[in-house]
Amino acid sequence: MDLDEAKEFKERCTQCAAVSWGLTDEGKYYCTSCHNVTERSKEVVNTGAIPNTKIQAINRGLKRKRKLEKGWDWYVCEGFQHILYQQAEALKTLGVGPELKNEVLHNFWKRYLQKSKQAYCKNPVYTSKRKAPVLEDNPSHSDWDSEPELLSDFSCPSFVESGAESQPDVHTQKPFPIIKASQSETASICSGSVDGVEYSLRKEKGIVKMTVPRTLAFCCLALLWQRETITLSDLLRFVEEDHIPYINAFQHFPEEMKLYGRDKGIFAIESWPNYEDIYKKMIEIATFLDLPRFPDITEDCYLHPNMLCLKYLMEVNLPDEMHNLTCQVVKMTGIGEVDFLTFDPIAKMAKTAKYDVQAVAVIVVVLKLLFLLDDNLEWSLSNIAEKYNEKNKEDKPWFDFRKWYQVMKKSLDEKKQKWEETRAKYLWKSEKPLYHSSIDKSVVCKRREMVVNLQKQFSTLVDSTPTIGKKSPSSFQFNWTEEDPDRTCFHGHSLQGVLTKKGQSLTTKNSLYWLSTQKFCRRTSSGSHLIESKVRRPCGAHEPLLLSALP
Repeated sequence: MDLDEAKEFKERCTQCAAVSWGLTDEGKYYCTSCHNVTERSKEVVNTGAIPNTKIQAINRGLKRKRKLEKGWDWYVCEGFQHILYQQAEALKTLGVGPELKNEVLHNFWKRYLQKSKQAYCKNPVYTSKRKAPVLEDNPSHSDWDSEPELLSDFSCPSFVESGAESQPDVHTQKPFPIIKASQSETASICSGSVDGVEYSLRKEKGIVKMTVPRTLAFCCLALLWQRETITLSDLLRFVEEDHIPYINAFQHFPEEMKLYGRDKGIFAIESWPNYEDIYKKMIEIATFLDLPRFPDITEDCYLHPNMLCLKYLMEVNLPDEMHNLTCQVVKMTGIGEVDFLTFDPIAKMAKTAKYDVQAVAVIVVVLKLLFLLDDNLEWSLSNIAEKYNEKNKEDKPWFDFRKWYQVMKKSLDEKKQKWEETRAKYLWKSEKPLYHSSIDKSVVCKRREMVVNLQKQFSTLVDSTPTIGKKSPSSFQFNWTEEDPDRTCFHGHSLQGVLTKKGQSLTTKNSLYWLSTQKFCRRTSSGSHLIESKVRRPCGAHEPLLLSALP
């Protein structure tokens, strides 16, 4: 039925006298008021195919593309493969080189499929259901350096291709294996994926099952292999800011990849990633894949503590002169050595340094060397610096710990409040609804549609201003400039107020490092308790740190 095509018919209806006509599927006019159907039909002249011929019967039905109700036959590993692809694309957008996806991450994923016996092996776990690519059981194939190359960038994240739709060139290499199961295979009624139930029940000893958090561990390993400028803490922050797909990552699946039932428990995530958890999963996956020693972390690498300390000193608004002290601490403790920093999964104690945590720890150590941080010395030194700055306003200002603390506390409190508000407002429900079975699909979709409509109505009532789009991500969360009076920049301040000259070198005024104010309890013969307040001589007392003359 088409109302626009019937506007040219101006006769009145014989029953209600209205002039409001529509067209039936047979091309006849009918009254939209009383539904009276006339004998008149629309005459259309088709001058293209049959010139000067009148057509009296017209079918006006909307032609919609019919989609397969069951969708593609897909496997759980293909779902994780799609998530990895989306995360690699997001990292590429953040400035990471394309070789991370096309080479490193692909080789890690291919090696995982082989080690977990899902593909690239003689007897894959799903041999009875699908035909997986096979690599001959040859020692050369188990060697990391001799792995076959399947690396190339691709623009479409499709995992299942129909032979009738496209015939890929035999010379075209795919960065991820693209496998299509026969459409005649019957998917499980308990999950959209073919192996959803089997995958959730699989508990084979020695096999690391893939999960959504482990996709981040794969990305971390690839970033570490490439020695990129994104640490684990940066990666988790980008995930929370929704720059990298993680929560509801399944909603980016193609429409033909139906997801329900057991798939929900596999791909649906209802919590933010945890630093320690992802760190442990990194080591677990690297050990399971039997990866070789990673490229060396040298002094010119971003992950070296000297480089990270410089970055974090700028981030937390501390004086530039502290970088000389952090470099000396790194050298004295040996945590900047190549063997200490480089990850070696095949070593006896497979572990990798927490590069970002380690750099922050070095800065804290330097702060304790300078100010002791006993809630007394830092404030007395601040009084000295404050008086000096008042008398010598033209000279280079001394670093005032109290003022720095006040500026940082205000900035951190504002940042924390925004972070908590953002978390509270986060919509955990995905745009793509999840349902337990195909029977519940219509009900779930209807509820989701109602929720979306209500959200639009409430957002219109509460706030009519347009929503601001996502800000471009940055590795720095704070920006310190001299122009803002409320956000004093301490980068150019001097440490002369906390250092003293000793010969040709400078040493810290603070001669202690370890602080102990523990109170000891001594029981008397009468049974009463005498509380004595004693300060033990610090067992970790050290000689003052000798420093080369600061610029």
